[in-house]
Amino acid sequence: MASAAAAMKRSDSIAESMPEALRQSRFERNQVLEGVLGYILCSTQEAVVSPPHVVFAIRPNPGYWEYVKVSSEDLSVEAITVRDYLKFKETLYDEKWANDENALEVDFRAIDFSTPHLTLSSSIGNGLDYISKFMTSQLAGRLEHSQPLVDYLLSLNHQGEQLMINDTLNTASKLQSALIVTEVYLAARPKDTPFHTFELRFKEWGFEKGWGDTAERTMETMRTLSEVLQAPDPFNMERLLSRLPTIFNYAESSSILQSKTGSYILDQVKALEEELLLRIKQQGLVVKPQILVVTRLIPEARGTKCNQELEPIIGTKYSNILRVPFRTENGVLRHWVSRFDIYPYLEMFVQDATAKILDLMEGKPDLIIGNYTDGNWWPLLWLINLGITQATIAHALEKTKY
Repeated sequence: MASAAAAMKRSDSIAESMPEALRQSRFERNQVLEGVLGYILCSTQEAVVSPPHVVFAIRPNPGYWEYVKVSSEDLSVEAITVRDYLKFKETLYDEKWANDENALEVDFRAIDFSTPHLTLSSSIGNGLDYISKFMTSQLAGRLEHSQPLVDYLLSLNHQGEQLMINDTLNTASKLQSALIVTEVYLAARPKDTPFHTFELRFKEWGFEKGWGDTAERTMETMRTLSEVLQAPDPFNMERLLSRLPTIFNYAESSSILQSKTGSYILDQVKALEEELLLRIKQQGLVVKPQILVVTRLIPEARGTKCNQELEPIIGTKYSNILRVPFRTENGVLRHWVSRFDIYPYLEMFVQDATAKILDLMEGKPDLIIGNYTDGNWWPLLWLINLGITQATIAHALEKTKY
């Protein structure tokens, strides 16, 4: 299979390679699967049979899709657009509606046209690096281009307490000038001088908590910001983003199953709490983070803890599992249902889970992470209403699983 993949040049499209592969398919089965046709079939995620054609959705590489139409009459191959492919799928349900030129068509790409998109599979796993480069390109040029960064710093707060800077430094030029003054001031102080000893002086200059717990760390963070304002580069941008006090309350949605929450998620939560506590200390803040792992409560738990609403996570100080039951008009659903049958319950689950989370956290979380399809779907419904940042953990990595 690897040799078949190598036989296809990266510049070759599936539509160009497939005709020859089909002509060679007269050989015995093993030879076919070892050839280019076998590679194409193994890369196929979906196929639609619409006589006399078979239409393939092929994913040869992560994040890269091709759609081809093969005629069963003469084995001719034609590349088609994703729009045409979707129309073939729709004909399976209602051919008349699919071919209606006046049928409603929604193009979701128009909604996020300003959002940067990864186009290379090599960028997978390097999202922060990509975002840093994108932001750097937006800030480069004149100092005025950095105003969005200033506005973002002004927006940072924790439970109403301003962090980083206040309205005194509401422009990029004012911020840049103030950073020069503070760097001279900090250079004359011992590195281990606690932030609280010069906090009032900094507030007079327009700076708030969050820069660091010592003079040394405060100077490092301020110098990084100075570099970004003066000559932005991806390294300093990424370093600055990693030091900003942005996440204190965090929710993670687990797949809504009967079995106990996966141990890998609990290990992830333990590591996250340790990292949050370390960063909060280094930022010079006194804040207790809150982490909730949200999943489903099942009254008929069959010997598990799935009927316990709030369960502290062993090995942590500020992390808990929150379980919320499925509800219908007839009351709480008491028994387990398959993950494939849970979707009718999710909208009401969102309402109930939202109320519980806001009550426990005394406000909305700064970040929510979703696991699997069901664990990402309800956070999506939730964040639309509350404006929360969502991170998606796509365990199958675009591949079909069932």
